[in-house]
Formats: sequence, C-alpha cells, structure tokens
Amino acid sequence: MTKNTFSSYSDLRLPREAQLRRMRRVIDCELTELQRSVLEAVYFGGMTQAQIAAQRGVSRSTVCRTLHRAETRLRRFLRGALFRRQGGR
Repeated sequence: MTKNTFSSYSDLRLPREAQLRRMRRVIDCELTELQRSVLEAVYFGGMTQAQIAAQRGVSRSTVCRTLHRAETRLRRFLRGALFRRQGGR
C-alpha cells in the first residue's frame, strides 16, 4: 500500500472532512499503540521505514510488517463502516 491509501478511500457521499474524521477515529480506537505510532510516523511525519526502524532499534522488516498490519486493519474498518452505512448491500 502506498501513501495514496488515505486519499484512495473515498465515499463520495461524505464530505472529505467527514471521511478524515472517520479515519482518525479508526486510527485512534482500532489500532494498537505500535501500529498507530508507525502509521502516523510514515503518513503524517514523513519518515521512512528505515528511519523508524533506526529510531526504535528494530529491523526494517518489523516496521514494514507493523505498517502492513495497520493499513490492513484500517482498510477493513473503513470498508466495514461504509458497508454498514450503505445498509449492508
């Protein structure tokens, strides 16, 4: 998943601000602290996986795996919310 993850989630029926609030709620409530911190460092802090790994003293593959799990969980919760909002169609 690329940095376009956040911009690619779009429910055209919701204003962008509402989409971002929903995403923030999922990040705050559904991700682990580690997933949240890695996701925020990459997408909002502009850090590379290598920089995060060096900062945390772990391998880049650990950061990559954590980021992947966070993105998967975020995507799943956002799609689930969209599915429920559309009445389960």
